Amino acid sequence: MNFRHLYALMIGILAAFLSSCQTGSDLEAAYFEADVTPPVGSPVAYAPTRSVTDSLSARGVVLVPRGQQPVVLCSVDWIAVSNESMDQFRSYLAKAAGTTPGRVSIHTVHQHDTPWCDATSEKMLAAYGLGGRQFDLGFLDKCMIRTADAVASAVERLRPVQSIGFGEAEVEKVASNRRILGEDGQVKIVRFSSARDSAAINAPEGLIDPFLKSVTFWDKSGEAVATLSYYATHPQSYYGKGDVNPEFIGLARNAVHRKTGIPQVFFIGAAGNIAAGKYNNGSPEMRPVLKERVMKAMEQAFANTTRFEVPEAIQWRSEPLSLPFAGHLKADTLRLVMADTANSYNDRFTAARQLA
Repeated sequence: MNFRHLYALMIGILAAFLSSCQTGSDLEAAYFEADVTPPVGSPVAYAPTRSVTDSLSARGVVLVPRGQQPVVLCSVDWIAVSNESMDQFRSYLAKAAGTTPGRVSIHTVHQHDTPWCDATSEKMLAAYGLGGRQFDLGFLDKCMIRTADAVASAVERLRPVQSIGFGEAEVEKVASNRRILGEDGQVKIVRFSSARDSAAINAPEGLIDPFLKSVTFWDKSGEAVATLSYYATHPQSYYGKGDVNPEFIGLARNAVHRKTGIPQVFFIGAAGNIAAGKYNNGSPEMRPVLKERVMKAMEQAFANTTRFEVPEAIQWRSEPLSLPFAGHLKADTLRLVMADTANSYNDRFTAARQLA
């Protein structure tokens, strides 16, 4: 579709702390988690799944402000959820939570050895005899339903939230700019998620947000319901062979969950011009190194957390936003690319995604 609805998360939970805080149970919360790991042979981003190194999950929280419909925040270990699939996924979760799609936010962590989820692109590919190669819609739908079931279960386990905490810590030697400009203002070096060239490695880190930020919810007994973490970087260390895994971000998240017993949800995936290229040579040995660096920051952010009582004024706001088709993309040209059997599958697949 040419227009998408971008629901801007104002995160009323965060903004509410600008208002006065009062003691009380003005918020209920519960954690949910579902397995979304593809089977061997199922397509992932750049190859069919040949092995599962570690499982993938969809996880998040259901938040219910007093007197309001539930809000669902969900993060999925997939490379992307787009177009009709995003609409469908949000509808499933909204129904399970007893709310509206406008109060459901779904993010992907954007690991590259994980599934694409885009029914619109699949329909376009199928029209040119290319269906079933990139998207396993049956599997993806089962995962959406499984996640919706987890949300419905979470609604039955809602707990009054007594306090909310905010923390942050600097992440050392992970994120860096992908594109480095020369003195003429033009792109001089591109290093993406890994680099072995000395010029790319020695180039400046660039403009990043070095801080990992966290939000934690505690119930009245003092037990943490969940921690939400935010850190801007692409999550790739190495990828492309179909060995499914949640990458260093997901591995750090899972490790902190096991160590602390506090459910962890990680947001921010495709972080624009930011990746691990300066600090990652693309070798398998670097994945656990990057994982440990992120894990250390997650633990430190939690240790640095300042807690507040739940505020009375909690709001969730969303606005529909229609985005025009990008000016450099021409629909007729993209259809010609898809129709031309002399073009590579990757070129035709890219055209379908751009048109979708």
